[in-house]
Amino acid sequence: MDRAQATAAAARDLVVERPQGLYCPPGDFYIDPWQPVERAVITHAHADHARRGHARYLASAEGEGVLRARMGADIELQALHWGEVVEHRGVCISLHPAGHVLGSAQVRLEHTGQVWVVSGDYWLSGHEAEANPTCTPFEPVRCDCFITESTFGLPIYRWQPQAALFAEINAWWADNAAAGRASVLMGYAFGKAQRLLAGVDAAIGPIVVHGAVEPLNAAYRAAGVALPPTHRVTELPKEALRRALVLAPPSVAGSPWLRRFGEASDAFASGWMALRGARRRRGVDRGFVLSDHADWPGLQRAIAATGAPRVIVTHGYEAVMVRWLQEQGCQAGAFRTEYGDEAIEAEASGMEEGTADGRDPGEAAR
Repeated sequence: MDRAQATAAAARDLVVERPQGLYCPPGDFYIDPWQPVERAVITHAHADHARRGHARYLASAEGEGVLRARMGADIELQALHWGEVVEHRGVCISLHPAGHVLGSAQVRLEHTGQVWVVSGDYWLSGHEAEANPTCTPFEPVRCDCFITESTFGLPIYRWQPQAALFAEINAWWADNAAAGRASVLMGYAFGKAQRLLAGVDAAIGPIVVHGAVEPLNAAYRAAGVALPPTHRVTELPKEALRRALVLAPPSVAGSPWLRRFGEASDAFASGWMALRGARRRRGVDRGFVLSDHADWPGLQRAIAATGAPRVIVTHGYEAVMVRWLQEQGCQAGAFRTEYGDEAIEAEASGMEEGTADGRDPGEAAR
């Protein structure tokens, strides 16, 4: 392709980079913009993808409750069911499950014979029979261009089967409960906490959640996701707290709120726990490798399933993924975005939904 042909092809791109975020020129709207815009299509309600201040929002019906809980109940929101198509300025828009968190969507765009898919964040296991039980599983969408995340886009990231992981978590909790100490498990309040709740054995003991977690639990339950009973710290006697599993955002580390549990074992749940030294840097007793993003085999599976001859990589190990794609004969490039990773989201959760000292929001108000 010569320069003139490349310029003409670029002019037909359905998604381009702008200072405000990823922009669809023919449709005049943005996808997960990081600056306020008139029309925003939102893939999911994590803070790095869903920002306040947009005039109009479009998102999945499955994630409406979570998005309103985080952006405000009064936002102007159009909610689409999976596969439902709306047309705006000649661009056909539909949303398809991403399997990342409740309501997470891939955005399918069709215009003048082209089909592009913006994945947002997604979870697809390298183990074919597995799915995230707290949201609709990832759905491959055939397209001409696939815009993929690459948070864990290195071959070292390979998640173990979920059954094996939760067996480890349950054994850790049971051992602590038998010794009379609480098990404090830290992870992002939206998505990670609910994934943990859905996987642990609630028969081991009571489950206590931080005030940043419980509103999200309510949104998941309202959407029909089965979660075990949970308690606030003030609802249980001290004896019960010594057998409890405590789910909280990372901001509680070293806080007065955490000291209520007395002797406790702490752990952190994140895909970054796959890195040697990550647990030590976090200063926790245990690290459990659990992510709501696709691992290296999952990314490969997802990209292959789209059949896309062109792939654009965002946030994560873009250079590695682009090089690998080009070696496979794919036309590949990268977009620079302001989307964060699990660690950044986890740190943000405590400040956004809790308080700086780890107290429940309700406690801080008293």
